[in-house]
Amino acid sequence: MLLPMSCILLLMCLLFTPQIKASSTKTFSNLTLPHQHPYPEAVVHEFQQKINVSLSRRELLGKNQGSCLTGNPVDDCWRCDTNWAQNRQKLAECGIGFGRAAMGGKNGQIYIVTDSSDKDPANPIPGTLRHAVIQDEPLWIIFSNDMTINLRHELIFNSFKTVDGRGANVQITGHGCITLQYISNIIIHNIHVHHCKPSGNTNIRASPTHVGFRGISDGDGISIFGSRNIWIDHCSLSYCTDGLIDAIMGSTAITISNNHFAHHDEVMLLGHNDKYSPDRGMQVTIAFNHFGEGLVQRMPRCRLGYIHVVNNDFTQWEMYAIGGSANPTINSQGNRYTAPSDPNAKEVTKRVETDDKEWSGWNWRTDGDIMVNGAFFVPSGVGMSAQYAEASSVQAKSVEQIDQLTMYSGVFGDPRTLLDNVLRIGVVCGRKAVNALHCTALGCTVVLVSVLGSENCN
Repeated sequence: MLLPMSCILLLMCLLFTPQIKASSTKTFSNLTLPHQHPYPEAVVHEFQQKINVSLSRRELLGKNQGSCLTGNPVDDCWRCDTNWAQNRQKLAECGIGFGRAAMGGKNGQIYIVTDSSDKDPANPIPGTLRHAVIQDEPLWIIFSNDMTINLRHELIFNSFKTVDGRGANVQITGHGCITLQYISNIIIHNIHVHHCKPSGNTNIRASPTHVGFRGISDGDGISIFGSRNIWIDHCSLSYCTDGLIDAIMGSTAITISNNHFAHHDEVMLLGHNDKYSPDRGMQVTIAFNHFGEGLVQRMPRCRLGYIHVVNNDFTQWEMYAIGGSANPTINSQGNRYTAPSDPNAKEVTKRVETDDKEWSGWNWRTDGDIMVNGAFFVPSGVGMSAQYAEASSVQAKSVEQIDQLTMYSGVFGDPRTLLDNVLRIGVVCGRKAVNALHCTALGCTVVLVSVLGSENCN
């Protein structure tokens, strides 16, 4: 017999499902990119379904399960499992939005980073992060202990990688920082990225079989270039030379969630330039992030694509929060926008170098947003009204709900158990052990990792 709570959750799912199916019966032509979703409004609707179910579940069960449930569907998917450290790859099942299909290194081996050095980008040492991310096979990359990785040049990823910083304090900084170029299926989780500077004019290894010459990089924290199925979650980003996260050149199927952004000018760029037509297929979800102190603009700055900005907390900006050019679709739902004290900077939105006769037809919508301290969002466009309606209207979140949804934004340590320390002490053995790659300068060996033992494996 179903419990009352189960009945309610099942009813909620049934109420939402028909609308998703209905939208999928429509024709959608002229897709720009092969991995572009043909029905973006269905993805938006699915997101709203998940958040509503998660908030309802917290309301029904929260008192009985303590502080575990937050209403944030990403965190509630894995953090309530007290054995999450034994089942790290569960995270790959918790994605939302346009980047929800990002698998990262799921079903691959666990690779333990034991060496924080970056001595030779053309010939990385086994056990380093650079050696891990260039491998051809899927890998779930974790860290043996707290470490600061001071990069000499761009850290170029290969496809099907998860960088999972849970259980350690991992800082990525230095020159170049993270580059995702012409790859797919990347998850970057619980990592600090900061003080990234331009670098280049050198050879860098991008795979076990390829070393190539790289020009000067921009100094982005995370650069996404012609890539798809990307999920950036629970990272803290600040103080970089160019963008904190930039996605350009036909990148799509991206989710940027639960991050904390601070101390930066041009925070996020989505789209290469106004003339680069493949970016019409860019689809990005920006959810549950905290845009914090010391930010100026571009949260994000969009071109051409479909951008869903949902349930974020914008606490500061100096110029504007959301900007764009070249007719992007911007769907802003359930955010809190707190304007600065400057009376000339209250507007959330900015149409960049475009007169109102042109941008009046752009599809920019505010739905259920909370405006604080005089903030205001200038909507535009009528052509997407039917699709927006299918994506469902969103009731404005209360201040308490927005605080709850974003309370763990950025890098966090797990407050509920002692399991955070498990992989900070290296390789251990015991029951319920799993295979992992343990790499040193002498090479890589398969070892066992478990939360139950304390002896090294042979």
